[in-house]
Amino acid sequence: MNEPKKADYRDTVFLPKTDFPMRGSLPQKEPELLARWKDMNLYNRLREQSKGREKFILHDGPPYANGNIHIGHALNKILKDVVVRSYQMLGFDAPYVPGWDCHGLPIEWKIEEQYRAKGKDKDEVPKLQFRAECRAFAQHWKDIQSEEFQRLGVLGDWPHPYLTMTKKAEAQILREIHKFLQNGLLYKGVKPVMWSVVEKTALAEAEIEYQDHKSTTLWVKFPVIKSANKALEGASVVIWTTTPWTIPANRAVAFGDFAYAVIQVEELAEGGLAKIGEKLVVAESLIDQFCKDTKTTRVTKIATLQQSDLTGAVAHHPFRGRAGSEDYFDYDVPLYFGDFVTTDAGTGFVHIAPGHGEDDFNLGQKYKIEFKDTVGDDGRYLPNVKGFEGLYVYKPDGKVGEANGAVIKALLEANALLAKLNITHSYPHSWRSKAPLIFRTTPQWFIAMDEKPVGKDKTLRELAMQAIGDTQWYPEIGENRIRGMIESRPDWCISRQRAWGVPIALFVHKTTGEVLKDKAVLDRITASFDAEGADAWYSHKPEDFLGSGYKADDYHQVFDIVDVWFESGSTHSFCLNQELGNEWPELKWPASLYLEGSDQHRGWFHSSLLESCGTTGRAPYDKVLTHGFSLDEQGRKMSKSIGNVVAPQEVYEKMGADILRLWVVASDYTQDLRIGPDILKQMGDLYRRFRNTLRYLLGALDGMSAAEHVDHAQLPELEQWALHRLHEMDQIIRADIQKFDFNHMLQSLHDFCNADLSAFYFDVRKDSLYCDKPNELRRKASRTVLELIFNHLTAWLAPFLCFTAEEAYLMRNGNEGSLHLQAFPDVRKEWRNDSLGKKWQDIRLVRRIVTGQLEAARMSKKIGSSLEAHPVIYVSPKIKDLLQSIDFAEVCITSDLTVMPHEDVKDVTTKTQIWSDSPDAIYFDDISLAKGMKCERCWQVLPEVGSHADCPDLCNRCHDAVTHIRKAAA
Repeated sequence: MNEPKKADYRDTVFLPKTDFPMRGSLPQKEPELLARWKDMNLYNRLREQSKGREKFILHDGPPYANGNIHIGHALNKILKDVVVRSYQMLGFDAPYVPGWDCHGLPIEWKIEEQYRAKGKDKDEVPKLQFRAECRAFAQHWKDIQSEEFQRLGVLGDWPHPYLTMTKKAEAQILREIHKFLQNGLLYKGVKPVMWSVVEKTALAEAEIEYQDHKSTTLWVKFPVIKSANKALEGASVVIWTTTPWTIPANRAVAFGDFAYAVIQVEELAEGGLAKIGEKLVVAESLIDQFCKDTKTTRVTKIATLQQSDLTGAVAHHPFRGRAGSEDYFDYDVPLYFGDFVTTDAGTGFVHIAPGHGEDDFNLGQKYKIEFKDTVGDDGRYLPNVKGFEGLYVYKPDGKVGEANGAVIKALLEANALLAKLNITHSYPHSWRSKAPLIFRTTPQWFIAMDEKPVGKDKTLRELAMQAIGDTQWYPEIGENRIRGMIESRPDWCISRQRAWGVPIALFVHKTTGEVLKDKAVLDRITASFDAEGADAWYSHKPEDFLGSGYKADDYHQVFDIVDVWFESGSTHSFCLNQELGNEWPELKWPASLYLEGSDQHRGWFHSSLLESCGTTGRAPYDKVLTHGFSLDEQGRKMSKSIGNVVAPQEVYEKMGADILRLWVVASDYTQDLRIGPDILKQMGDLYRRFRNTLRYLLGALDGMSAAEHVDHAQLPELEQWALHRLHEMDQIIRADIQKFDFNHMLQSLHDFCNADLSAFYFDVRKDSLYCDKPNELRRKASRTVLELIFNHLTAWLAPFLCFTAEEAYLMRNGNEGSLHLQAFPDVRKEWRNDSLGKKWQDIRLVRRIVTGQLEAARMSKKIGSSLEAHPVIYVSPKIKDLLQSIDFAEVCITSDLTVMPHEDVKDVTTKTQIWSDSPDAIYFDDISLAKGMKCERCWQVLPEVGSHADCPDLCNRCHDAVTHIRKAAA
């Protein structure tokens, strides 16, 4: 016989129903949403509706407009966008004006490369033509980067960014320079600077990086010709240097405050260059190492000398009398004490070339040592360095030139060389050309760190140190980092010998060297910049600026370009400052936050701090947040040669920008962030968990209307607990945003979705949602709460999953408006119920123990699903009262569940401790099967199934629901 066909109740079960797809298809969906935001003018609508709110201003640190964005750019801009969107949804007016650094070496270098590729010299190109090419290049890449940043979901005033190359910006940068002139901090001086022979300019500290470099080290004799100490007669002091090319620039020798020894060479190993019987002077503690380095196998110590014995001694240059040098080196080389001389390495003597070292220069200033320039802008010996003129220290391509070899050869010919070795050590290189640098003492423009600006009672250094203390740093270690840099930094060299940028537009009197401070002249210059941009300085005659009061022939016109870090450090003055008739009236000064990578402690944070303290007396920011660098999955720096580069364009084209955004907040960005295929796959998995939560909520809310809403007082306990959790989450989210702890915010949201919702609330309430009749209080209460959860969750996700949250919002609310026009929903005070929260925390703990036993029974095939089970548990009175106050079977998703007191325990198979510090425990009998038959609609096993003649396979609840639904349908 055929079994009777079972009734089909699927049309009476309210399974989740939604068009929100399981797969995000983000690469296709995101551009559609971007176009929608653009069409609806989302950014300007936010500004309009936010008028009157408290401002939160994140001032954008400008990237260079010189190429496609990389993963570091993506990290930075996404994090900024998360911050701005979060504060906007907190109820602030949080505008975001993106900016670009358009001047300086990064752009100029690219144009030079184009000329070099064609075999041309950029110095032969008319200045205005070259600047126009730089401007066009910067504009081109600014436009490309703008599109790439927007594709990441970054919302801002993209049609109206700030650019350092606009006329108004260039004029204001010049005004800031003039402010330093007028407050007494700007001066022209001769000081040693790091010089790039490739780029032909001085570099700031922020433009320098240290790399391993192979240098030739020399031990060189300087014969003593005058001394009050007889032990030095006929002896030579021995210097040690890692820069042979500086020997022709030597003007003195420095010694330290420690013991020296006069030694006589008695025996040499093969290859030793010393002469038997000659007398040499080295630090006493370095004799053994000196002998080893110079292949000297035996010496006799003739005398021990102290600092006083060396004072007043004079040597001569090793090249004195050298053929072909035309007496250039025939000068005395005095010995001076230098507190920087140590016995860490070398010989205890330091050769002093005041034109090529900071300590050298300072010692030269102290003792008024005269010196001549020896190396030109291009890295070649100048014509006055007879016998070496024209030789390169470093060539235009950054490679080592002939200078070192020529100097070494000359030292050998002069019998002055004792030894040479090659060492690899950390050496300064240009951040951009990657070429090694040299110290050059050149005339430059400086801002004094230890002078007081006019009208201030503190020096610039003191003002900056005070401002650091007044700023909030995230993480806190950032304060120590920048404090140490400001404490020890030298005066700020702001001049560059370049073509593309804002000129230090000043006039200097040819005779007196005085800078012209006439306000009328300065105002004419800045007015011309306002009208024509910085090109005016090159296109106008000096008379146009000087007016009738001064003769152009009496003045030098300064064409040095201001350091690009000064420019970017000045952006606050023309972007935020509202006193200038600002282009962005929605902004304000100072900024609420600066946010960049940790390297900007020596870069933009640093230059902005000094620039603003010098002109306003305080920092241009209230808070500073720093993030780490992007590394590959093994913690290595990304490199094309290694093949470990992760391009943001490839990620958003294949996986979607929301995956990158999720990576940013999922990482601890206070440290270096790792990224690669495996990590991106993890982000994809994490993303799907959030998406599935949204999809379930949308499905469960299908057809939901305001008529179903249930007042809080009528909500069952479980729903009241869910709202209590919403209240707790709201506090966590708001606190994390204000601490910029988005990593914790994400983890909290993930745990909420995974543990509180998916694994508990959704799991418990799905039976009611699917099977209760539509007007059942329990079902309506659950849907009321689910709607509130959806509203809060989409808003909380919006700052980082900006596309996905918007997609879910539109699916629920129709194709009108935008989630990003909303604020975080308010939570009601009545939702908070700490005692209920604690109660359900305990219930869930007991539940986990029970469901663990059910899973064990399922694995052993004793039951197929938890609805087939009827657990019997034995508990303490405390737990018994707790569980009997609710339907614990429903909570555990079993058809029945019996709670018994401890004293009734008989044959117990399992005992589980609940709290480690409490005697409470749960005792289990073997899991029993529920009595009755399975309801074909809700699948619960209940004795009542079969009691209804019209629907014998339904339980009472389902029979009632089916009857109601079918009657309503009829």
